[in-house]
Amino acid sequence: MPATLLATHRVEKPWGRRRLQAPFDDGAVDGGPVGEIWFQTPGNAAPDLLIKYLFTSEKLSVQVHPDDAQAHARGLPRGKDECWLILGAEPGATMALGTKEPVDKAALRAAALDGSIEQLLDWKPVKAGDFFYVPSGTVHALGAGLTLIEVQQNSETTYRLYDYGRPRELHLDDGIAVADTRPYEPQPPPGRVDDGSVVLVDGPKFVLERFSGGGWTVALPDGDTAWLIPIAGKGLADGVAFKAGECLALTGAVHVAADADADLLLAYPEEGQSNDR
Repeated sequence: MPATLLATHRVEKPWGRRRLQAPFDDGAVDGGPVGEIWFQTPGNAAPDLLIKYLFTSEKLSVQVHPDDAQAHARGLPRGKDECWLILGAEPGATMALGTKEPVDKAALRAAALDGSIEQLLDWKPVKAGDFFYVPSGTVHALGAGLTLIEVQQNSETTYRLYDYGRPRELHLDDGIAVADTRPYEPQPPPGRVDDGSVVLVDGPKFVLERFSGGGWTVALPDGDTAWLIPIAGKGLADGVAFKAGECLALTGAVHVAADADADLLLAYPEEGQSNDR
């Protein structure tokens, strides 16, 4: 089908929450805290991108991901660039992106071992509406009190450098080897294109656009997939109904019609597609 509504999968995490942000129902009373909601492609497909919602009540581990070349050297299919759109942030919420100043890898390793890595990192205040593109190699950590959408290369290769004393495995050798030990450099401000969309990410691994309501056609090359992520509102994609909190996989040419108050993301591989709005 040109438009397929994807199944949701709730993932319990020690840093997750039982009270989630609308439009999601709260976690089960007798279950663990929900940290992530994934959208799963039918069958055994391993698409290029993975879409998630994240819900944090504690700091996530200090971590880093390899790039494509580093992943391929380890026999892995791809690295992991990712981006985050912040939907909710409690007062005082922060996240760490990069180091405050350039450091050498030996100093980063020592700081990871003694816990002072928290002081080396650049902890930034975060609010709803903020957007961050995080290239592979960026040392980072999400803080507590955040609800966000994550669009990422479909890889779960994560090297933990520090985990606040939690009893989970660290990956210091691998993580230090791929870490960029310089301050984080944000992307330029998002741009607006002729059809009214805002381009949040324009490569190198994927494109992410943000649309308001209305109607347009997504035209994808053969073999490519795009992901439609409604943040707010509802609509139809070639007759398949969607609403906030869901995600659709699109192939071929798909006509999308959304309510005037809808807020939508469209993610697709970097090689591109076209919109007729």
